[in-house]
Amino acid sequence: MLKFYFNGSPNPSKIGLFLAEAGIPYEGIPVDTRRGDQFKPDFLKVNPNAKVPVIVDGDVTVFDSNAILLYLAEKSGKFLPPSSAKNRGELLSWLMFVATGVGPFAGQAVHFKHFAPEKVPYANARYQYEAKRHFGVLDQHLATHKYMVGETYTIVDMDVWGWSRMLPFILGDDAWVQFPNLRRLTDEIMARPAAKEALALKDRHAFKSEMDDEARRNMFKHIH
Repeated sequence: MLKFYFNGSPNPSKIGLFLAEAGIPYEGIPVDTRRGDQFKPDFLKVNPNAKVPVIVDGDVTVFDSNAILLYLAEKSGKFLPPSSAKNRGELLSWLMFVATGVGPFAGQAVHFKHFAPEKVPYANARYQYEAKRHFGVLDQHLATHKYMVGETYTIVDMDVWGWSRMLPFILGDDAWVQFPNLRRLTDEIMARPAAKEALALKDRHAFKSEMDDEARRNMFKHIH
C-alpha cells in the first residue's frame, strides 16, 4: 500500500486532496515537524531534505508536492487535462509556477508576518508583495478560465488550492476582496467531499500546536 508522509501544512494537503479524489488507498504516516520528526534517521532515509510530503509507492519514492501530484496523476490517469501538446505545456507551466513562485513566496510571507523572531520591515514588505503578485497572476488567469487548465479540474487546481485556502493567513483578513476569481475556485474545491477529507486527516493525530521553544528549534534551525 502507498505510504503518505504528511502533516497539516499546505503542501501535504494537496496530496491528501488528490488521494481522496482519486480514491487511492494509502497508509498515512504523520510527521510532526514541531517535534522534530523530520530529522529522525528513518525519515531522512525517505527524504534527505527533511520535508513533507513524501510518498513511497512500492520501490518508488517521490518528494515535493508538485512532483507527487504529477506522478500520481500520470500513474492513475486521473485529473489530467485532455491530452494535447497545448494542455501539456499549460499543465507543466502552472505546476512549476506554483512550485517555484506561489509556494516559496507565500511560505516566506507567512514566516516574516507571523513567525520571525524580530520584525524585518523590508523582508515582510518584499514577501507580502511577491505573494500578492503571484496570487494576482492566478486570479487574472481564472478571470477567463473556469479552471487553471481550460475547463477541466486537474492537479493544477489542487496545487493552487493547497496555498489559496490559506490566503487570509498569508496576506491578511481582507485578502479575498482582491482575488474574487481565485476565491471562486477555492470555494468550489473547499465544498468537495475530498477537500473535507484531506483537511480532516490531520485531526486523526495529535500534532503539536504550540509554537514554543522546542517548535522554533525544530522549524527554524538557522536561529539556534
